[in-house]
Amino acid sequence: MGSIDRIARIIAAIIIAVLYFTGQITGIAAVILLILATIFIVTGFISFCPLYSLFGIQTKPKKKA
Repeated sequence: MGSIDRIARIIAAIIIAVLYFTGQITGIAAVILLILATIFIVTGFISFCPLYSLFGIQTKPKKKA
């Protein structure tokens, strides 16, 4: 997972958390978004996304020889 992808996931998770804790999102939407934010945080910090490997997506730049 590339740096931009990791940063974007962590920022998205922070935004979701702020929206939740300020009461902007509530109910089932809040629960779903908090689960998504948790997944974003975990995958952002470990630099691995299982769905990316499943679909063959790679956001990390390839090293030049």
